[in-house]
Amino acid sequence: MRKLILLATLALASAMMPATLATAAPAAPATVEAGPTAAQLLAKTTSCHQISNGKYKTDEDVSSKTVAVCDANGAVFWKADMDIDCDGQRTTQCNENTDCCFQDDTAFHQSDGKALNAAKLPYIVVPSSSGIWKYTSSKLKGGGSCAVIYNGKVEYAVIGDTGPSQIIGEASYATAKDLGINPDPSNGGTDSGVTYICFKNSSVSPIENHANAISKGESLATTFVNSN
Repeated sequence: MRKLILLATLALASAMMPATLATAAPAAPATVEAGPTAAQLLAKTTSCHQISNGKYKTDEDVSSKTVAVCDANGAVFWKADMDIDCDGQRTTQCNENTDCCFQDDTAFHQSDGKALNAAKLPYIVVPSSSGIWKYTSSKLKGGGSCAVIYNGKVEYAVIGDTGPSQIIGEASYATAKDLGINPDPSNGGTDSGVTYICFKNSSVSPIENHANAISKGESLATTFVNSN
């Protein structure tokens, strides 16, 4: 009789085991960190501590100089337009036929030595050093991390090229496309409403890795919001 009771008890325990395991609480999903919103970033750029010696034009055919470079804790920023940079590697989107001013090189290069791919990589253009401003004096460099804000969207990009010394407000085909701006180098871009925030002493490596640019950019943007 004792043997029968023991066997029955073991059988009952075995039958209950799957049900017990099935009721175990599922593992909590991993927490995903995200960078600040466009509004949070813009709230830190409402006033300008100007560090440029004068202001920049937004286009070659514009006479007025309206854009200042502003200093902040851990970053510099400016508010301008966006012209389309299609320089670098030849692609379907960027070549001599699509862009009258196409150049097959960029100021900064991929880890394999090739020019950047404007159609694929979100990057911005900083003005070449001049008496107005030297980007290197603000602790910026090629491959540096930047946040570009437009119409409620944030794009994390790298400093990928340099442009005219008197003009500011330019970014790659890919940057414009991701922000919902017409990226066509012949008739695209936007005349205003773009804020560029570039983080001091930052570097994305390799420069062509956009996933790394996003990760680093979100982290630096969070620090920027918290320290300004």
